[in-house]
Amino acid sequence: MNVLCYSSFTFSYLNRARVLFQTVRRFHPTWELVALITDRPPEGFAFDPADEPFDRVVWAEDLGIPDYTGWLFKHDVVEVCTAVKGPFIHQACASGADAVIYLDPDTALFGSLDPLEAWLETSDILLTPHLIDPNDHPAAIEDNDLSASRTGIFNLGFVAIRTTGEGARFAKWWNDRLLDWCYDDMPAGLFVDQRWCDHVPALFDKVKVVRDPGYNVASWNLSTRTLAVRKDGAITVNGEPLRFWHFTKLGPLGDTMTKRYAGTNFPVYEIWRWYKEQVEAVTDAAIPERYWAHQAYADGEAIPKAHRVLYRQREDLQAAFPDPFLAGPGSYREWVAAHG
Repeated sequence: MNVLCYSSFTFSYLNRARVLFQTVRRFHPTWELVALITDRPPEGFAFDPADEPFDRVVWAEDLGIPDYTGWLFKHDVVEVCTAVKGPFIHQACASGADAVIYLDPDTALFGSLDPLEAWLETSDILLTPHLIDPNDHPAAIEDNDLSASRTGIFNLGFVAIRTTGEGARFAKWWNDRLLDWCYDDMPAGLFVDQRWCDHVPALFDKVKVVRDPGYNVASWNLSTRTLAVRKDGAITVNGEPLRFWHFTKLGPLGDTMTKRYAGTNFPVYEIWRWYKEQVEAVTDAAIPERYWAHQAYADGEAIPKAHRVLYRQREDLQAAFPDPFLAGPGSYREWVAAHG
């Protein structure tokens, strides 16, 4: 099977993406690996895709999104990195690949994903739910079950499709939804790209919900997943091979949630230690922490989230200011300062 695997990120997540693609390459040397980047290299950082562990870069600005500059401005960094996943997977259906797999940049493979290819012989869409076993403890229900109810039943740090049939139909539908409704707005029923996929089992056929505990292991499901290391060094999760781990919230929050649910399951801490070392080894000091080229107006002033929300809510402002990043006389920034 001809497989294309991609991840969406900015340069502040390049270190994590490097770890991801290194691990994918280890287990799947024939897959085409694509970096989808919604950013520009920071000043002083020499970015050469030929030196990276992926085959090619696709810049979000080259996806052909209508009125791209204004569309970009409507989103914060998390919103836009998830929104571009839809246009890319839709366009990738015409790339010649038999299957397309998305993985978040803060994931890493610990085993072969060959079973995914086998499942895609009979299923067109593969999704992993946040939870595959019920929680019983009230704290775990509050942290994990209710969180999944708010943010989406499925974790879209992973999705895999066939590029024909229901997979292609899903890709077009997801493209359309994410172009217009990929915002972090829980009161409106939105949590970027995830809440949309709650509808997938109802809207599409040939959908497989992957309930193998070795896939998409993360802090939100450690309450029901136990790791073990066999004598031969193989890592298992509830007795099944560990396939990939989702290292969400790298830092204090991730550490807190991991400790809360890993408890005395010590292999979890070893995996986290390994991941932090891998990320540190490929971190480039020339990339400022939390860098994003589109986080400020042209004069360097940070763009408040409220400015982005107002712009996306007002078609008159979009028409009047097609490049809202500009600063100075006659700019959207001048207007919002006077009327905000």
